[in-house]
Amino acid sequence: MHLTLTRRDLCKAALAAGAAFPLGAGQTNAFKLGIITDELSGNLEESLPFISGYHLHWCELREIQGKNIMNLSKEEQERARKLIEKHDLRVSDIASPIFKWNLPRMPAHKDEKRDTFKASFVEDDANRLLEESFNLARFFGTRQVRIFSYWRVDAPEKAYPFVRDRLVQAAQLAVKNDMVLVLENEHTCNIGTGVEMGRLLKEINSPGLRGNWDPGNAAMLDETPYPHGYESVKGLFSHVHIKDVRKNATTGKKEWAPVGGGIIDWKGQIHALRNDGYDGTMSLETHYLRADRNKVESTRESLEGLLKILS
Repeated sequence: MHLTLTRRDLCKAALAAGAAFPLGAGQTNAFKLGIITDELSGNLEESLPFISGYHLHWCELREIQGKNIMNLSKEEQERARKLIEKHDLRVSDIASPIFKWNLPRMPAHKDEKRDTFKASFVEDDANRLLEESFNLARFFGTRQVRIFSYWRVDAPEKAYPFVRDRLVQAAQLAVKNDMVLVLENEHTCNIGTGVEMGRLLKEINSPGLRGNWDPGNAAMLDETPYPHGYESVKGLFSHVHIKDVRKNATTGKKEWAPVGGGIIDWKGQIHALRNDGYDGTMSLETHYLRADRNKVESTRESLEGLLKILS
């Protein structure tokens, strides 16, 4: 697969992005917007030109060349960093798979299909992975490492004390390493909504643990992300994932949608982020796929929907 940006693409992107996504009238700060690279392609030589071609300056690393970010060799890390520097991009965070596995005391159902992104780790790997993720973050010039809260069980409230206590330990290790763990509210994990994440972050109250606010995941669990979920996490997160959700017209089940084409009030959410002075990073996490399954064009559709909202 080859990415091609026509003069028309670049002009349109420049017009849409030229205002640098201002936070408000008279302010010079801007949203730090990027894309998770493997939502476009596992090949950085294909995904990075797309990102920089749209005048974005950030990328999030999760899967590269068919490998989870935690499994890259030193040579592969070096090559990735050179490519990122070549395209004048910065890494927002290391999208690790840490704690995206079974909670030992309360394992989830074995037969459920889950997104693992080429990872197959377990709890015994956790402390080693945390240390390695901190080294990766330093290598790629960021202090943020994304984490999860174990596969969601039938009664997440029963799992909550164990999740909280484990993340307290992880946050302490992050502080010791001058790093920040960003916990994603993942709908397939025990902390899946804004209310659930807000409660946990307030209880732990550590500079080593912040949130990765994902309105799309909250919507999958029937929470109204904005304004309801957002009110619970406002001021508690330093990274945002952007995607949209809609109900399938035939089945009535929720599915991913292009940004601006779903049920999430992204206009209201963006407005609130601007008004509240949000200055953290943001990643488009497309997930949505068009009928032709073209990841690049699906991402382009979502991104241009987002740029329209931002402008």
